[in-house]
Amino acid sequence: MDQARSTISKIFNGEPHSYTRFNLTQNMEGDHSQVEMKLSSDMDEEAGGNGVGDHLNHNSNRKTYVTEKLGRTPKNLCFVAAATFLIFIIGFLIGYLVERKKDVAPSAAASQLPFDKTVDHETGAAPLMDWDDVKKLLAQKLDVANFDSVFSDFVTVVDHRAGSPGDERLGNKVLEKFKTYGMNTWTDEHFVKVQDPPASGFNKLVFKNGKEEHLDGFLSYSATGTVKGAVVYSYYGQEKDLKLLQEKNINLTGKVLLVRAGRISFAEKVANAAKVNASAVLIYPSDDTIGDTTQLFGHVHMGSGDPYTPGFPSFNHTQFPPVQSSGLPTILAQTITTGMAKNILKQLGGQMMSGEWGFNKVGDDNDTITLEVNNVLTEKKINNVFGVIKGFVDADRYVVIGAQRDAWGPGFAASTVGTSVLVELARSISDMVKNDGFKPRRSIVFASWSAGEYGSIGATEWLEGYLSSLSMKAFSYINLDGVVTGQNSFKVAASPLMYTLIENTLREVKSQNNDVSLSSQFAKGNWESNVLEPLKMDNAAYPFLTFSGIPSLSFGFTSDSSEYQYFGTMLDNREKLNSVTSNQVSQLAKISAQFAGHIVLRLVHDHLLRFDLTKYNKMIRSMVAQINGKVKTVQRMQPQLLLKDLTVQWLISASGSFSYASGSLATDIQNSNLDDTEMCRIINDRLITVERNFLSPYVSPKENPFRHILLGSGPHTLEALIRHLEALSISSPDANADQFRNQFALVTWTIQACANSLAGDIWSLDHEI
Repeated sequence: MDQARSTISKIFNGEPHSYTRFNLTQNMEGDHSQVEMKLSSDMDEEAGGNGVGDHLNHNSNRKTYVTEKLGRTPKNLCFVAAATFLIFIIGFLIGYLVERKKDVAPSAAASQLPFDKTVDHETGAAPLMDWDDVKKLLAQKLDVANFDSVFSDFVTVVDHRAGSPGDERLGNKVLEKFKTYGMNTWTDEHFVKVQDPPASGFNKLVFKNGKEEHLDGFLSYSATGTVKGAVVYSYYGQEKDLKLLQEKNINLTGKVLLVRAGRISFAEKVANAAKVNASAVLIYPSDDTIGDTTQLFGHVHMGSGDPYTPGFPSFNHTQFPPVQSSGLPTILAQTITTGMAKNILKQLGGQMMSGEWGFNKVGDDNDTITLEVNNVLTEKKINNVFGVIKGFVDADRYVVIGAQRDAWGPGFAASTVGTSVLVELARSISDMVKNDGFKPRRSIVFASWSAGEYGSIGATEWLEGYLSSLSMKAFSYINLDGVVTGQNSFKVAASPLMYTLIENTLREVKSQNNDVSLSSQFAKGNWESNVLEPLKMDNAAYPFLTFSGIPSLSFGFTSDSSEYQYFGTMLDNREKLNSVTSNQVSQLAKISAQFAGHIVLRLVHDHLLRFDLTKYNKMIRSMVAQINGKVKTVQRMQPQLLLKDLTVQWLISASGSFSYASGSLATDIQNSNLDDTEMCRIINDRLITVERNFLSPYVSPKENPFRHILLGSGPHTLEALIRHLEALSISSPDANADQFRNQFALVTWTIQACANSLAGDIWSLDHEI
């Protein structure tokens, strides 16, 4: 009986003498039916003096209920003996089953979470469907012909710029689709400030004494006004490009920089120009095949969201004093056509650049340009559209999958393909739940964003508006923007927590050639070097990861050698995308849907979230080692600085604490009963907090919204510490030893606090971290 009682206690994760609550059922709405069970023990133990059971047994001298009712007749004693024997048999069987499950439990190294095997059954409300069956169901639901039909529903030649009637019509169409699939739906309304070209008149350019050019393309959030300065050809406008010009003694102060589109975002080009005191930037398409008259559109806000409500939601009832993002440029920025750029380049004087720069002169003081930018700031109402498939166990935990639907022009690659994949996944997974018995443990939120072209405004404003609600509930974001822009390469940008999940998904999803997987086609050798790329600021997944601390992923089919040249133009239509994919758009969209679908379904199917801490361990150790080496270099080369007594020991210790805590979590997973719904929830919550705890609590989300110390942007990051040390080593005027020490201390404690949170409850920290 002791073994049986102990076994029962373990199953319900409670003490033998206490009440244990657990869920038996949970409906689609997330309602819980609670059952309260008492696990009894021997009467003399229950009456012990520690008071645990005193409130359940007020009179220890009182006869038991069975004795009072039945008495001590031979017949009744036989009944009691039979009941006791039956209880013993039941307890023995339960103990045997539990011990047998322990014998076949999967094993894993302490640094690697044991995700290779899953529990065969589920004791809660959602019977666990075999993963192979889930994969087959999804494959059956997704069909190439369906994508041809959905493309027709969402393709448009009508203006659907954010806040336009066309954008609203598309949003309503997505909403109706979600309702048709039986999903719970809602919309989220924001009033945002965007900058559009002048309603009357033009932005203008005059080169030397030539004719006045009227410019139809524009860059939202440029400074406005008129400047006149000598033009300097600056290649792609990267920091290294401008540094090369300065090394050739070319003064960039007050100059108008002429740069090619590509490699870095428009906003980064303008920010780099402002750092060298240029007065304006002209950007032209880098691909000659785009045509000489094609206009280019974009934005130059070095951030995401509405730059006039930085860190705050742009709800209509919210009143803030006049404020603007520090990422707004202070200099003029404008796009020109390839034809205009060619005309300027052929007339430039000055030094000759060769090689990678293409045998172009960079210009001299006689090559003057007058630029006038008259963009106007307007307020627009935008609507985000949502649909949800609710989970059956943890309905209040959800993965979000989203795509923008607005575009500067037709926006086929920019928005139509992603929106179509979003809608098809919503239809397919809803059908799996409704008709095929699939019951996701957690919820799936499908989101159609507006104002993506102005800098992920719709997505960011939603994050800002519901940050406190999302921080422990939204555990992942999957971005569908630009999932098909080529066919020869497959790229993924994501949180390191998701790397193992990505690797497994690449093996499971078939490529265009159904005989091989995406991994076999695109990830031969080192899959990380062939597939992974950094998550950029102009990606909608970036604010989810670095502002909200939600593990995020973005992916897509691309071309080997070049970027998709039609983004931000009126040529981004189905014909152009077909031309760069050999008419395989529908097939590639289907594969993209399978890849995203596998990621989403895996995250809502398994008992434990498939987040792996190993990569973050390696990243932290690597960056701490770099900092340690550079601190020693500064102390040796610049001993007069305040860093002479700085020790890196505490940062190394914090790194070790994180490594230890992640190993302890893996051990807890190995030693836990994965059939225990509450235990799985506790472990998953510990995993969810990791990304959020990498957000520095010491910086303002208004001043530095991308607070992630490993993947974010700003002086609070580990990367910024490394760059600061490099500046200190050469006595750069931008370096400040006091500021470095302050940031160093804050980063150290941020990592230590993340380790403390990962370790579990506060009473688990002593003698461990």
